[in-house]
Amino acid sequence: QVQLMESGGGLVNVGESLRLSCTVSGFTADYRAIGWFRQRSGRARAGVACLSVSDGSTDYSDSVKGRFIISRDSAKETVYLQMNNLQLPDPAVYYCAISRSENYYYLLSQYYHFGGQGTQVTVSS
Repeated sequence: QVQLMESGGGLVNVGESLRLSCTVSGFTADYRAIGWFRQRSGRARAGVACLSVSDGSTDYSDSVKGRFIISRDSAKETVYLQMNNLQLPDPAVYYCAISRSENYYYLLSQYYHFGGQGTQVTVSS
């Protein structure tokens, strides 16, 4: 069974950066992608970024495109989300997830499996 554990959240000021990490264990060959989602208080979980396991291609939501970068270190079984130029709309609990679906690039929760507790990101003005 796949296990996911997020870390790296914290409090930063507007314009600063954070790097989130997601350790994945039990990953199997039938998984197609790894993604990052976030959930703001009172809102549904929303997709932020995803990375294809097969070719390393990436997709991002419009709200983070150009600021966030998803990457993977296969040897460490870790996926990262580099978040640059953090803004006031970015605070949320961030989750990583994996997908077996060919529709993973839609960045919709229904296509992903979640397992971690998430990590809190807070941005101060």
